[in-house]
Amino acid sequence: MELMIIRHGDPDYEKDSLTEKGWREAEYLSEKLVKMNIKDFYVSPLGRARDTASCTLKKLNREAVICPWLKEFDVPIHRPDVQDRKMIAWDWLPEDWTKEPGFYDYDSWWKAPVFQSENMKAEYDHVTENFDRILAEHGYIREGNYYRAQCANREKLAFFCHFGLGCVLLSHLLHISPMILWHQFVAAPSSVTSVVTEERREGIALFRMRSYGDVSHLYAHGEEPAFAARFCETYDSKNERHD
Repeated sequence: MELMIIRHGDPDYEKDSLTEKGWREAEYLSEKLVKMNIKDFYVSPLGRARDTASCTLKKLNREAVICPWLKEFDVPIHRPDVQDRKMIAWDWLPEDWTKEPGFYDYDSWWKAPVFQSENMKAEYDHVTENFDRILAEHGYIREGNYYRAQCANREKLAFFCHFGLGCVLLSHLLHISPMILWHQFVAAPSSVTSVVTEERREGIALFRMRSYGDVSHLYAHGEEPAFAARFCETYDSKNERHD
């Protein structure tokens, strides 16, 4: 089975939709996805994800299952250097998060006091348990750190969601702390991340990443990826965000 975790196109956060560039990205993405024989589509309830999916769904005359748990992973915290308001759980400064050894551990990243006070693990479990229910419906049952392939198949499933939420799904599948994914990976708007099962012994499946943040559909049209989710490449940059 192949899972495609798709980030929405370049966002217009104020309208919860897409920018003009984002709509182009969604259109170029649809040209790729309509050829892939996708079994089922799942989409976040937020407008920017639904709008991104709409271009593909319209061409295929299909509908997607709207999953509330696919919305952006929204557990606001007090970042160490910003105490006057709560912020998303990622985008920490490197000098703060990298000095916490537990953040590198899949089994203990959520034990940090800043996360304990916000019930971070409960929200993470809510997302991953719902994700596993869908995988079980398609024949793969979570068993420890792998999946029991009760009905092995080559189906393709598409999940239209968000950067932070996509990192949570990958964290669960690959047994990596989401703090590493949130801070050291970047999936550009409209990008496609692909993970596939490997069943080397009958009935025992593990998911393996085949590609991360693929934007080949943009390059095919000469469209540069949007900068959203990134920070300045060098400190002296005038037009790229620092915070």
